[in-house]
Amino acid sequence: MGIEIEDKFDVPPDYAVPDLNGLAEVVGPKGYQLVALYYDTPDLRLATRGVTLRRRRGGSDPGWHLKLPKAKGVRQEITYPLTRSTRTVPDELAELVRAYTRGAELQAVAELDTRRNVSILVDGETRLLEVADDRVKGTVLGDEPRVERWREVEAELLAGEAPLLAKVGKRLRKAGATPAESASKLARLLQPPAPRRVPTEPGTAGHVLVDYLESQVAALLSQDPRVRRAEDDAVHQMRVACRRLRSALKAFKSLLGDTQALQDELRWLGNVLGEARDLEVIRNRFARHLEGLAPELVTGPIATRLGDDLNEREQQAYERIKETLSGERYYALLEDLDALMADPGLRKPARKPADDTLSGVAATNWNRVTKAYDTAQAVEDPERREIAMHDVRKAAKRARYTAEALQPTLGKGMGRLAKHAEAVQDILGLHQDGVVAQEVLAKEAESAREAGEDTFTYGLLIGIERGAAERAHEEFPRVWAETLQAVRKVV
Repeated sequence: MGIEIEDKFDVPPDYAVPDLNGLAEVVGPKGYQLVALYYDTPDLRLATRGVTLRRRRGGSDPGWHLKLPKAKGVRQEITYPLTRSTRTVPDELAELVRAYTRGAELQAVAELDTRRNVSILVDGETRLLEVADDRVKGTVLGDEPRVERWREVEAELLAGEAPLLAKVGKRLRKAGATPAESASKLARLLQPPAPRRVPTEPGTAGHVLVDYLESQVAALLSQDPRVRRAEDDAVHQMRVACRRLRSALKAFKSLLGDTQALQDELRWLGNVLGEARDLEVIRNRFARHLEGLAPELVTGPIATRLGDDLNEREQQAYERIKETLSGERYYALLEDLDALMADPGLRKPARKPADDTLSGVAATNWNRVTKAYDTAQAVEDPERREIAMHDVRKAAKRARYTAEALQPTLGKGMGRLAKHAEAVQDILGLHQDGVVAQEVLAKEAESAREAGEDTFTYGLLIGIERGAAERAHEEFPRVWAETLQAVRKVV
């Protein structure tokens, strides 16, 4: 697995690659013959999303290559050894594109036969950047194959820095290259349809909202293969995308049609993801506590119970996530998100100027925080009041996400509002995390006691967590007062 950072250029048939000496030492060019079969669904679901899956022979890296978009000009590349079959995609790779295929069959859709001349910019033994001059013959497979030929140049960073890529690009353009109109050779050949999106007028509230929703749908999709590979922080980021989408659908409901059913499904997916994420967080939390204790204070097999046992539960939760991500309910949710982008049922206020409409949305969502706080404080029973304060935290999180969504349009004030809302969210979260940790420790201590194990260290950890929760509780009034004063200057 690696990250591919490259710039692509369209060039005429008689293009001459310029001399790149002076930027670094140049080695080459060296010639290769590359033959690649590309796989997709019959309706090109991968290509539509900028995903490429190929089986390539020739060159320095023959094998299966899966390229997933991360940002403009940046893709994550996952490689797999070359297999004998050209009809069947390896299960490991087919699994990673299920968020796009959604159960549809993968088949060979195109072949690219490329004569490539490669020059490498080096610094001693370090390969900094690769320039590939490609003469391509592309064939669209099917009942009536179609053939196209063209030439293009790619500049890809290896171990170099971004300024070097920019300097190489400048020389290529000066010699007559132009930035490629297509993101990949396959996209140029197949010309897949763009993802469906409702047309909106730039500068309107609807345009801002649809842009934001589109970015969060893309974030959710981009995390799917990372979650399947159990990559670091992937579950958390996918869960955040779910939360941001739900928050936007709630916060901007005055601009949208009815999205309650979609919100419910996003909540369901977030809960599935949350089980593994919460276990991961609390397991790491307990590990830090144990590392901070003197060895003589750690008694019994507590490290096993709070480490290996929780890790086993976490892995079981991961398996449930993988099962969910290959299920019809999840595929239906993704289809519903596509349908939302095609037709979100924008209401009349969505056609109004963004500045006039969206500033009121930000204020409304902050007012929900203060209303939730007043409601909680009116509860006399301390335990019920603590439960009500959880609603304050949720309201603060929505206010934060809303402000972050609006910052590019409404400016720095929304950035400040997001930080103020986050401060409230964080201090309440510290208290809640301490309370939950105490509950987990009490249950583990009971299991240890029943097994005849020493529970002394559990008591120490419960004391640590109780202290953290109480400090956050005591700190909250100050944070709340400072936040109210600061927010008055913003909304």
